[in-house]
Amino acid sequence: MSSYKKKDIPDRWLDYSAVGQRLDGTRFIAFKVPLKQALTQKLRCSEVFGPWDLLDRLSKPNQELGLIIDLTFTTRYYQLQDVPQSLLFVKIFTAGHDVPSDQTILSFKRAVHRFLRDNRDNDKLIGVHCTHGVNRTGYLICRYLIDVDGMDPEKAVKLFNSSRGHAIERQNYLKDLKHGPRRSNVGIEELEQEPVRGQASGRESSNDPKYLRSYPPERSNFQPPHRGFFTQSPLLHSPPRRPVSSSHYQSYRWTPTHPDSQYRRPPRSADSWSRHPQNSAHEDRRRLPRYPDQWTSLPDDEEAAQDWGWHKPRTSDWHTGRHRTNRYDDY
Repeated sequence: MSSYKKKDIPDRWLDYSAVGQRLDGTRFIAFKVPLKQALTQKLRCSEVFGPWDLLDRLSKPNQELGLIIDLTFTTRYYQLQDVPQSLLFVKIFTAGHDVPSDQTILSFKRAVHRFLRDNRDNDKLIGVHCTHGVNRTGYLICRYLIDVDGMDPEKAVKLFNSSRGHAIERQNYLKDLKHGPRRSNVGIEELEQEPVRGQASGRESSNDPKYLRSYPPERSNFQPPHRGFFTQSPLLHSPPRRPVSSSHYQSYRWTPTHPDSQYRRPPRSADSWSRHPQNSAHEDRRRLPRYPDQWTSLPDDEEAAQDWGWHKPRTSDWHTGRHRTNRYDDY
């Protein structure tokens, strides 16, 4: 089962084959409802089936279709404007699930009988379809073969199932065909509705703008909304610049400073350019931690120690006068 189901496509429409085979000894051929191009935009190419695809399927075995009998109970799948001009079209609204009424059966017999009478000199086919081309289509075709042609019900049902490729599923349809009464053919010669000819002169292109979901909508004065910065807005365009002469900026030209200017940087010493200076003072300074001068030694007097909140230890280390580089060494 395909994953391309859309709400506009009939339920289980993709599960059935598009066209069956011609019923031997008859003019009937069954197929599922062809869809207009607006409903098949999201389908794969192999899944698309429209009125023009129907003609392509029948042209390969050298078969010519002359009449389409639509049994669906809606008009949303395709209109007369989608049917090719070479075909005649008859619409018979037939409700699903229930056995068609006698009036619906008589309307179908009249349409078929009228076409066969007008096309005795050719072999054009009568295409019949409902939504899936199985239940309602199979019932009415078998009903015509049983009531008009006098075919055995079992043989008629078997012929349709083998030709369509799908068997009739509704048990109430099968029960009425095999065990139900035959319907009367009185009034079959009368004309109920005149077949109309299709209005499509040619196959519509898939690039037709009315079938493309484009953005923005087709309006002459429509501008797409800006996203981010309004880079194309005419309000932010820079005004035109006036031509400027070459001497306009002469008075503001930059000139180097005078050699005797006091703002010149003094020359750097040789040691400042060297990565490893030769001066021993630089080496000592580089090796020792760089602390402020007032932190490089401790006073030995007791008052200075008390000022810093220290307590004089009872050891002789306090009077040694050793060098202390940090006042936190004893902690």
